[in-house]
Amino acid sequence: MNAVAPAAARAAESPFRRIAGDFVANPVAVFGLLLLGLILFLALFAPLISPQNPYDLAQLDVMDSRLPPGSASPTGGTFWLGTDDQGRDMLSAIFYGLRISLGVGVASTVFALLIGLTMGLTAAYAGGRLETLIMRIVDIQLSFPAILIALILIAVLGQGTGKVIAALVTVQWAYYARTVRGAAIVEKRKEYIEAAKCLALSPARIVFRHLLPNCLPPMIVVATVQVAAAIALEATLSFLGLGLPITEPSLGLLIANGYQYLLSGKYWISFFPGIALLCTIVSINLVADQLRDVLNPRLQR
Repeated sequence: MNAVAPAAARAAESPFRRIAGDFVANPVAVFGLLLLGLILFLALFAPLISPQNPYDLAQLDVMDSRLPPGSASPTGGTFWLGTDDQGRDMLSAIFYGLRISLGVGVASTVFALLIGLTMGLTAAYAGGRLETLIMRIVDIQLSFPAILIALILIAVLGQGTGKVIAALVTVQWAYYARTVRGAAIVEKRKEYIEAAKCLALSPARIVFRHLLPNCLPPMIVVATVQVAAAIALEATLSFLGLGLPITEPSLGLLIANGYQYLLSGKYWISFFPGIALLCTIVSINLVADQLRDVLNPRLQR
């Protein structure tokens, strides 16, 4: 009875309190969550806390070009992380770059998730030739490297925020379709789905009211990981000069801007945006890893 009581009390807890308790019990997950919260705060409130608006040409001065960290500006102020070749304050540029990188990553993940959920649930519930057709398309797409598909799409579509998001959505949706299809097939064979069919419920109601909620836990984990993957892929495209335009510098574009100055000792132009990109991806992956442990009953202690 003593062993059963804690388990029963834990089962009676609300899902939010249980997830929060599991996060607090893991110091690594707490660190990742705090770091991600700080990054989101800096990105959301960048216009309010940035010392400079890197998009305002009136605030830029050629005399401030490529100043080292901690330098005082001839026009007043201190550049704690230095400046780039255009005289932009690197601290402000990183804050604004976080906004763009996170925005592109989250937007592409949301659209890809919606498409992948629809295709995966349709394939699992309909079955037959439709399932075969959808899964063959998924298999063909996943057989090619994601970066290759993204490069081809960007070469065809051209540069631009919307076009980069479209390319990332095209790359990502197949991951969700395969994952949700596997989870939906397992749920489809259970008794509550058979009972819903016996009650003559419409297929749409069965799929979205009964099947979809039980397939969401693994999708949440995959979506969290794919946000980090989308940010990394967008940074790669921007570093190669095929991603976002220079008027909307993401973290990848900021790293590319300072690459040519590395050998001359001006490391800070690429180094600090690279650290920001690394912290963003690591924090998201740490949170995703803990979500995987929390939402998967087999991994819970």
